[in-house]
Amino acid sequence: MPKVVALYRFPVKGFTAEHLSELTVQPDGRIAGDRVLTFRFGDATEPEHKDGRDYWSKSKGLSLQDFPTLARLSLAYDEQAKRVRITEGATVLVDAGLDAQGRDELTAAITDFVLASPEARRLAKPGRLPLALVGDGETSRFQDSSRGYISVHSEASVAEIAACVEPDVDDRRFRSNVVIAGVDPRTELSWNGEVRIGDVTFKTDKNIVRCLATHCNPDTGVRDAKLLTAFTQQLGMAEPTLGRFLLPMGEPGVTTTGGVIRVGDDVSF
Repeated sequence: MPKVVALYRFPVKGFTAEHLSELTVQPDGRIAGDRVLTFRFGDATEPEHKDGRDYWSKSKGLSLQDFPTLARLSLAYDEQAKRVRITEGATVLVDAGLDAQGRDELTAAITDFVLASPEARRLAKPGRLPLALVGDGETSRFQDSSRGYISVHSEASVAEIAACVEPDVDDRRFRSNVVIAGVDPRTELSWNGEVRIGDVTFKTDKNIVRCLATHCNPDTGVRDAKLLTAFTQQLGMAEPTLGRFLLPMGEPGVTTTGGVIRVGDDVSF
């Protein structure tokens, strides 16, 4: 029986994941505490609209796709206290709440970090500064899809692509919420209908086409693995694809009961 072997959430979009033993699936099908905050460019603090929903393009804020050095930072989020702690190695860059003063401290620390990074020039473009920390710390709404999702991939799929490149490649490059074992490479790409993880049932959505964020080493923040071309040239894929999006059961606007998924849970499809 396939099983969950790792769970991740990303409190601040584009920043390092928190590796957890369980995740709470909300009634809207999203992960509690996942992508509840984002650093946006000064001229992009309001959402766009796509398919009748708010949509936050990752190209208009800090993300690993354009700011790979962010991967050097570690992040912890205290949901109860609404407090964010960001470190670089043993150095605490900032530890602050989400009140006005805390947001100013968080934004100032991240702005200084990016301005001292190789990507500093990207903030020189008109409208990008000052950065703004957007989000209430509770509502999960900064996924790349306007519908929201839970993302899943298998260890076997990562091992397959890892064998095609020289640097070490692990699950963290693919930034999924759920990692499973016990299936063949790319099995998740052929799922149809329902997928059950523990006691929570989802419906399958589209496969995940990957971006430049996968080139970024999750420890050093350096782009050291040309995975996109490895997918297409060495594995023969039409697009660089790894993993699957899962949506809550029901039609848009109809909620699921939610639940908790845990490391060790069975996965059925």
